[in-house]
Amino acid sequence: MTVSITPDQLAAFDEVSTAALARRLEDDDYPSPFDGLADWHLMRALAIHRPELARPYLHLVDQEPFDED
Repeated sequence: MTVSITPDQLAAFDEVSTAALARRLEDDDYPSPFDGLADWHLMRALAIHRPELARPYLHLVDQEPFDED
């Protein structure tokens, strides 16, 4: 099952709801890994489409480069 993040869903976010999303991601206490992944994708979409809201939480979506060697 694929769930799309809609523009209306992103538009509904404000500082309070973004902070709640970030808190869930930081706590990382999800019933399944897929729930956490869904929140991560939502925060990533906010970082792309609503950067003013996600800016304080970019550490939750930034991927650090790593050396495969």
